[in-house]
Amino acid sequence: MAAIVECVPNISEGRDRAKIHRIADTVKSVSGVKLLDVDPNADYNRCVITYAGEPSACVEATVRLTRAAKEEIDMTKHKGSHPRSGAVDVAPFVPVRDITMAECAELARVYGRRVADELGIPVYLYEAAASRPERANLAAVRKGEYEALEGKLQSPDWIPDFGPTKFIPSFGCVITGARFFLVAYNVNLQTADVEAANEIALHIREMGWPMKNARGQEILSVTGKKVFHSGPLSNSKAMGVYLEKDNFCQVSINLTNYWMTAPHIAFEQVKLEAALRNISVNGSEVVGLIPLEALLLAVEYYVWRDQLERPAAERAAISLVHERLGLSAFNKFDPDIKIIEYTLN
Repeated sequence: MAAIVECVPNISEGRDRAKIHRIADTVKSVSGVKLLDVDPNADYNRCVITYAGEPSACVEATVRLTRAAKEEIDMTKHKGSHPRSGAVDVAPFVPVRDITMAECAELARVYGRRVADELGIPVYLYEAAASRPERANLAAVRKGEYEALEGKLQSPDWIPDFGPTKFIPSFGCVITGARFFLVAYNVNLQTADVEAANEIALHIREMGWPMKNARGQEILSVTGKKVFHSGPLSNSKAMGVYLEKDNFCQVSINLTNYWMTAPHIAFEQVKLEAALRNISVNGSEVVGLIPLEALLLAVEYYVWRDQLERPAAERAAISLVHERLGLSAFNKFDPDIKIIEYTLN
């Protein structure tokens, strides 16, 4: 069977649909790649674009997409609630079938070199493609975001892996690498209190929340860094986000290994923390695509908890999870569009 790679660029434009589609449509110009999903968010001012195909074709598609983003997006005017460092903020390559993580890391390096050489853009490598341990974590590479990038580029510790150390105000930088399938998953809260949403996010994520002394002051280590309580959900990152247009908050979660923390575990943990603050949860949503397995992991839990008859068919199992997680409470969840295995059929 032919190798299949997924690529999931996140671009810093979530409001101008014409721009978004001009950028995303460049993927369709490459033979051997299938555009699977275009998922914009106006509050985040960000769009997740998902496609999959032959390895070399995915590299070519990502270069073309980046070139289009450079022409369409002006980062000097960008504002949004999601962290970002560039017009194409992050462009990960994900192994789907008959390809290793190491091979995907090399695809990221090929893409990075091309973008640096052809477009003159600074490029950082992260996760499995990282050139040094301190660059493996996306949050560390993106720290300070676009606004801090000009100064960061001048630091010897943050010389780009490819491309110039010169700051490109209209674009910023690209962060690329290879990683396990990331599930971007949001839980809807029935509150407009973003501070409460952030509190919930801190109390579920792996990194946890800052420790405080009896006077309510944050405790610092001997090196001056915050000391954290460990959170309950491994392989998870989370933050609270206020959706101005819809006047409610979400706990926005990245699940970096759904074998360790599946969406239903995150959902139930958010419900628990929300209830402690007298806040109700109103379903959840998948951003971009999700592997079938990540959803089906929930079946045994809900069959056991709710004393249900085990679904005999796969589609019935998906319907059960769909209902228990409230996946269409905010935006409609269509399995044929949102589950990656179904989109590739």
